[in-house]
Amino acid sequence: MDASAGRPGRGLMIQGTGSNVGKSLIVAGLCRIARRRGISVAPFKPQNMSNNSALTPDGGEISRAQSLQARAAGVVPSVHMNPVLLKPQSESGAQVVVHGRPHSSVAASDYAGLRPALLAPVLDSYRHLADTHDLVVVEGAGSPAEVNLRTNDIANMGFARAADLPVLLVGDIDRGGVIAQIVGTRVVLAPEDAAQVAGFLVNRFRGDPALFADGYDLIGQRTGWRGFGLVPWFEPARLLPPEDGLDLRSLSRRRSGEALTVACLGFPRIANFDDMGPLAAEEGVNLVMVYGGDTIPSEAALVILPGSRAARDDLAFLRAQGWDIDLAAHVRRGGHVLGVGAGYQMLGQRISDPDGLEGTPGESAGLGLLDVTTLVTGEKRLGEVRAVHEDSGIAVEGYSTHMARTDGPDCARPFARVDGRPEGARAASGRVEGTYLHGLFSSGRFRAACLARLGAESEGREHDELVETTLDALADHLERHVDVDGLFALAR
Repeated sequence: MDASAGRPGRGLMIQGTGSNVGKSLIVAGLCRIARRRGISVAPFKPQNMSNNSALTPDGGEISRAQSLQARAAGVVPSVHMNPVLLKPQSESGAQVVVHGRPHSSVAASDYAGLRPALLAPVLDSYRHLADTHDLVVVEGAGSPAEVNLRTNDIANMGFARAADLPVLLVGDIDRGGVIAQIVGTRVVLAPEDAAQVAGFLVNRFRGDPALFADGYDLIGQRTGWRGFGLVPWFEPARLLPPEDGLDLRSLSRRRSGEALTVACLGFPRIANFDDMGPLAAEEGVNLVMVYGGDTIPSEAALVILPGSRAARDDLAFLRAQGWDIDLAAHVRRGGHVLGVGAGYQMLGQRISDPDGLEGTPGESAGLGLLDVTTLVTGEKRLGEVRAVHEDSGIAVEGYSTHMARTDGPDCARPFARVDGRPEGARAASGRVEGTYLHGLFSSGRFRAACLARLGAESEGREHDELVETTLDALADHLERHVDVDGLFALAR
């Protein structure tokens, strides 16, 4: 393949029998394999729904999954890799981000009417990548079996047919019923959509492969599709940055011995939770994700309030769980609290959203653990940030994505300094802190200093190194269990 010779690169699309069947990791692994083979490759997802966004160098927003896949491919993340990003704002609505910039906010029932206008920018982005790379590995969203959403679809078969791409269908055997997943998808697809499917892959297998040989053959017989592999469970996947809130559950681990417990509140609208992965990878840390109905562990040394797409709504959820009482008791016992993004806002005296930019207009009383107040302004601050942590003096890199202004007396004790200017806030005790800087725990030195303050040791390994090692291991894993040569030969 040689896109530089003036011919557009080829494409291959990975779709799934449902959400969270492993499509993102399959695409990341294939991108790393292509890179190692000297193929210029780029990831692409026409439409993604996630509040865990990543920033491109030009300040645009894409899904974190495509950012990870770009890393696997060895290319700079671009807004063209995820031209449509849906960021849920409520149970029935989302912000639509097109080419990295806010486009509109729509109710779920109205989004179908918007899709026809989005196909053109989606195809433009795909063609841009195809013109500049040898191979584009495309990821679908959800499942093509959701035929009720087929009209004007831009995420699965609608895009595959518009771009004339062969499709590999991935099923997840770990959740059970994989034969029905794949064969059932074949049954409900329209004949012209089924014709785009070139084969299937069974993912997340545990046990003796010989025991599934008959089932694997049966899928091929019932669908007429070629099988490209049976992929065993890849346990190190938990070390890669999670794509969405569902993936965070896999990070909770109970280690024996004297491990330090760090608790993170699992808000319904949790967003930009990059710091959980680096902490979960620490051998000396028990990361506990706390969800509705749970209590904050009394043994926690640190409680993290993460980002949220709707701070006031998730603050109300926090109170409904009784977590405000747990947090007050935690602080009285001498525990530490860190709020990041919207979590920082919740720690203050109040959050005001007079224009209803994040939900219903109004004002909510905060937890009162920091003497600051927040006003939602609508002026979105996006960008990568270099800062110096005030307490340790360590230089760190992160990013900021918020549309609010937070001020108050505790800002005189900043969490960090950006270009010499104060950022964030700390209580007089030093045990309650807030910041708008996401992604700081990826820094090995910073993470080690924070854990040392809490009485835990860390090797201080850069998390990026761990991610790179894991991506290589993922590529090796797929090379062993997938007909990669056959897959790449399908691309057109």
